[in-house]
Amino acid sequence: MRIVLLGVAVLLLTGCGAKIEPTDPGTRVTVARCGEQVSYTTPHRVVAYEAGSADKLFALGLTDHVLGYVMPPANPPVEESPWVAEYAKVRFLGDDLLNRELVVDARADLVVAGWNSGFSDQRGITPEILDRLGIQSFLHAESCFNYPGHPERHPPFEALYTDLTRLGEIFGVPDRAARVVADLRARVDAVTARAPQGDPVPVFLYDSGTDQPFTAGNQVPPNEIISFAGGRNIFADLDQRWTQVGWEAVVRARPEVIIILDYGDQPAAEKIDFLRTSPTTATLPAVVNNNFYILNYNEGISGPRNIDGLEGFATYLRTLPR
Repeated sequence: MRIVLLGVAVLLLTGCGAKIEPTDPGTRVTVARCGEQVSYTTPHRVVAYEAGSADKLFALGLTDHVLGYVMPPANPPVEESPWVAEYAKVRFLGDDLLNRELVVDARADLVVAGWNSGFSDQRGITPEILDRLGIQSFLHAESCFNYPGHPERHPPFEALYTDLTRLGEIFGVPDRAARVVADLRARVDAVTARAPQGDPVPVFLYDSGTDQPFTAGNQVPPNEIISFAGGRNIFADLDQRWTQVGWEAVVRARPEVIIILDYGDQPAAEKIDFLRTSPTTATLPAVVNNNFYILNYNEGISGPRNIDGLEGFATYLRTLPR
């Protein structure tokens, strides 16, 4: 993705570095933020960047705490979201990249975003800068892999569960968060129980790029969408999030399925047409056999819709001849 996008409740909570305290509006709770213990008060004017952030809040029933969302053009329309009714209850704050002026003008008391995709040194909006302005911030645990010093590392789906658990602590709804996490885990377990047996199908995720493809390493949700469904990400050995590779590596791996990441400014149909017409990729097994699966952008970035993406891709894999 271009960077411009119940187990037991007690175990979940302690495993995520949260310290449980009373959670009335005036009470502080200490929760980990990319390796740093941060003291939070209950927010009431949250700004969410991209659908992954907003979806996590809506899934926890926190709409009343959300002021609004920032949705860059690459993001698919919110009308496609399972939480479309919740989006309608909050403000659309802009379609640009996250920036400090927007957050300050909104009088936000919490900003939820990922590192690089939302928070950015280059754009002058980081957790440290917001701390100095008295604005709280929440970083997606999955994105901590790219945070300076690599302070936290989580498998992508565990990172999603970690975020939901931490947000549950910050907003004083830990039991609700535990129920949401338990439901997501159960759905994943149901998929893995039905995964095809035998050698996993080699799968290439194509995000974008013609000279060099942009794809998913092992630190982003599509890697586990592929593996939990019964496939094998051909770049699972890359200890990266979203990264560039060479077409030669794709050709050598001979993927039998290609996942197309679909988002606003680069429709899936255009990417498929490129793969079919490029001499480099036209003879790949996946292209010859027309084995393309379209993954929605918001199923590929960290958020509750990762499980929707997993279920859809797993259903697709089970239809392929073995």
